[in-house]
Amino acid sequence: MRKIISLFTRNHETDHLVRNEIVPGAEWVIAREGIATRKWDGTCCMIRNGILYKRYDAKKWKTPPIDFEPSQDPDPMTGHWPGWLPVGDGPEDKYHREASRRDLQDGTFELVGPKINGNPEKLANHVLIQHGVDMLIDAPRDFEGLKEWLKKADLEGIVWHHPDGRMVKIKKKDFGLKR
Repeated sequence: MRKIISLFTRNHETDHLVRNEIVPGAEWVIAREGIATRKWDGTCCMIRNGILYKRYDAKKWKTPPIDFEPSQDPDPMTGHWPGWLPVGDGPEDKYHREASRRDLQDGTFELVGPKINGNPEKLANHVLIQHGVDMLIDAPRDFEGLKEWLKKADLEGIVWHHPDGRMVKIKKKDFGLKR
């Protein structure tokens, strides 16, 4: 899974919050194309051919492990190089294995649970939640509307899914909001 672009431009020089300016390539969200879905606060995973993979970012031009599969080219500005590693049998993958079920189909998922990111989702067990299934029918698509809507919502953010596979995201923290 490639890095997902933000809906609004970030103030990189100042507070790192977003401003009311659409990121090039995200205009389709404002044009009311695609479906808004819940962005879960966890860590990205993938199942392909029945094998569970975890997200790995070879940051700052680190040499990735031998079994790393890049999902895109390294970002020349940030040094982020996202990709996938197969989940193994070591202690670092314990929660991935706990959440894995044999009945899951190929796709991308969010690993969430008690030991993931401080458990902001307040879950009792580790689970894999498929991306794009929790639709947010009432989510606005304009800057002020989204900021107000996210103030009241108990979630990390929104990911819009276009029928052609493109995705765009926005998070509460992009507006300086806390969960």
